[in-house]
Amino acid sequence: MAIVNIKIEGQDYKVDDSLTLLQAARRCGYQVPSLCSWMDGRCSLASCRVCLVKVKGERRLVPSCAYPIREGLEVTINDPMAIEARRTSVELLLSNHSMNCQACEKNGKCELLEVSRLVGAREGMYEGEKTPTTYDDIAPALIRDTSKCILCGRCVETCKEVQGIGILGFENRGFKTIVSPVENRSFSQVPCIQCGQCVNVCPTGALQEHSEIDKLDEAFKEGKIVIVQTAPAVRAAIAEEFGEKIGTSGTGKMVAALHRLGFYRVFDTNFGADLTIMEEANELVHRLTTSAPSPMITSCSPGWINYIEYYYPELLPHLSSCKSPHEMVGAIIKSYYAEKHNLDRSKICVVSIMPCVAKKYENKRPQNSVDGIMDVDVVLTTRELAKLIRRSGITWKKLPNEDFDNDLLGEYTGAGVIFGVTGGVMEAAVRTAYHIITGEELEPVDLTPVRGFKGIKEATYNIKGNEINIAVASGMKNAKVLLEDIKKGKSKYQFIEIMGCPGGCINGGGQPFVKEIFLPNEDDDILETYMSKRAKVLYDEDKNKVLRRSHLNKDVQALYKNYLTEPGSPLAHKLLHTSYNKKREKYPKLED
Repeated sequence: MAIVNIKIEGQDYKVDDSLTLLQAARRCGYQVPSLCSWMDGRCSLASCRVCLVKVKGERRLVPSCAYPIREGLEVTINDPMAIEARRTSVELLLSNHSMNCQACEKNGKCELLEVSRLVGAREGMYEGEKTPTTYDDIAPALIRDTSKCILCGRCVETCKEVQGIGILGFENRGFKTIVSPVENRSFSQVPCIQCGQCVNVCPTGALQEHSEIDKLDEAFKEGKIVIVQTAPAVRAAIAEEFGEKIGTSGTGKMVAALHRLGFYRVFDTNFGADLTIMEEANELVHRLTTSAPSPMITSCSPGWINYIEYYYPELLPHLSSCKSPHEMVGAIIKSYYAEKHNLDRSKICVVSIMPCVAKKYENKRPQNSVDGIMDVDVVLTTRELAKLIRRSGITWKKLPNEDFDNDLLGEYTGAGVIFGVTGGVMEAAVRTAYHIITGEELEPVDLTPVRGFKGIKEATYNIKGNEINIAVASGMKNAKVLLEDIKKGKSKYQFIEIMGCPGGCINGGGQPFVKEIFLPNEDDDILETYMSKRAKVLYDEDKNKVLRRSHLNKDVQALYKNYLTEPGSPLAHKLLHTSYNKKREKYPKLED
């Protein structure tokens, strides 16, 4: 790695020679359009040809996303041939694209349309037959519409390089080429973990989540008692949907908006996070003192649960049996809360606002029900909540800051808040497990070794003379490293946290899209810092809470005293714990 001198439009710049020309140009203040580059300007395909520029000494225009930087490079972005070539590339993409923009879920956030505007693409320049369309809406969380796909390959690369899974690829050849799972199967017919990271990088509406807004509308029409809960990561990102800068806390306005949308109660899933810690920490202590499978692995992330069920079913005994926090809240609302308020549990509709599209699969698992009644009825993403707010005519910036309802389930601690970021579940669990084992409070309460966005983090804590080795991983490519060690009997850990999405829930598949092209007022390095800014919202809320340990939650204490009796009790197991399935045998053709 070295600093080299280059020229762009005749101006001198010093840049890192490890960058591509596209990355260097953007860091020097030039917004070269691109559709196939993913992450921070990296690209392995150079397929869209929208970032073509003129390089002195080259006989042809070059794709800046795949062109390496070197000393003395001279680049012209505004070259007439480059301008015309970029426009032609976009016009060719539009010629094979379904242009039902008004009905498209990506309306307003479509990179293809924005790039079309930037390059001055002309309407109807190339007309004729279009590639045959596949529309796949069978899977519970994801929809694939190839009529909107531009073959950029971002989803392919993200699934393969970020998640280490690779269930997407290019099928067929020439004009019939599409992006799909093997054999053009549905997402429901392959070991897709439904994480939605492919949706986050798709520049068009070719990949999107299943909307459940219609289910919510139907519940209101039927006169259901509709109770909503929101995950901690939602507050860290919802404000972005309304023009606020990344890193703006949206807690108070979000609650105010939900009150105005007509929900019977507005609860915080953080209560469920505290409840999860009570059950999970108790389970951990039990495993540490028995011959139960070790290490114990967290079970809050449905994308991660899908992954282990598909790819490592032999390790399922290592999973905590705890339901995820929003499922616990749903179960408690339809039991304890319903009994205390004399409500008919069959008429209650629990709505979860989540940063995750895999939750749309999780709430349909038969194991997440009690006596035949599902814990959660509707799951909406952060993006869907924004649509609800806009549809209702609510003006975000004019909303006051309001508090969550505090009605048997309202209290939450700082430990519950940090569930939304990688390492947060581990940190919260250790705070309470330490108390269960020693009867004392862990100090300092912040567990900094498990914070940050390193793929795998580890730490050792001495609890009453016993060393407890812990590890944290986010993203399945990183999780695989830890799982392989367990499989080989080489793991040194007693407790592992795994989250399906890189960075945790703050970077979930249902969060607001982070695209520089739509965020002109953000910092230049927004793709490198957005997760840190969202995480800071949660860590700041934790820091400012008076109670920062789940076992000190007064409402959780009352729940055990008046209803569940104690963590791990028979009733707690019935309501708050779940089971898992081996799935890989469903797809024999995909075996390694």
